[in-house]
Amino acid sequence: MDKTTKTITSNKSKIGTRYMAGVAMLSALAFVLQYLEFPIPIMPGFVKFDFSDLPALLGAFAYGPLAGVLVEFIKNLLHCAVSQSATVGELSNFILGAVFAGTAGLIYKHKKTKKMAVTGALAGSLLMGVISFPSNLFIVYPFYRVAYSMDYPTIVGFYKAILPSVNELWQCLLIFNLPFTIAKGVISTVIAMLIYKPLSPILKGRNQ
Repeated sequence: MDKTTKTITSNKSKIGTRYMAGVAMLSALAFVLQYLEFPIPIMPGFVKFDFSDLPALLGAFAYGPLAGVLVEFIKNLLHCAVSQSATVGELSNFILGAVFAGTAGLIYKHKKTKKMAVTGALAGSLLMGVISFPSNLFIVYPFYRVAYSMDYPTIVGFYKAILPSVNELWQCLLIFNLPFTIAKGVISTVIAMLIYKPLSPILKGRNQ
């Protein structure tokens, strides 16, 4: 093995190690952030905001779309150990987060500029919001209906307390949950744009 080959192999090994360490660190951070939930005044009490998708977005920018998806997967896999939804909530969270981070990472990968990063993250936010509608309607809420013996009129009642004109679950999800999910992605996008550049040398290695 000549000197050039050894150098290439060594560089690949360093990149691989950095990739795994970065994904592990961001996954741990996302897991912790998942516990820092905040109630939203215009949403029912059981719908809360957290920043746990932010590390996945940073990972998608730093290491590629797959890294963002891996952060979402590991975060929710860890959270399954303390799940109160028989992993249904974690499944939905993974689907939405993977769509968000994966979309952002794919778009940014083709042209690594700030404009493309913003475009990718906003596209991911929009798509995450759209996917949240069938995810909540067909996965999450049917589970909660059975697990907590709550019929749909009771669930809709939480939303009616905020907006009396809603009468169906799909209306609630369309009016409340979908925009909320998009807004959640947009907030993560704004924060990522503010902190990614200072964090980039740490995530990618100080020599890059």
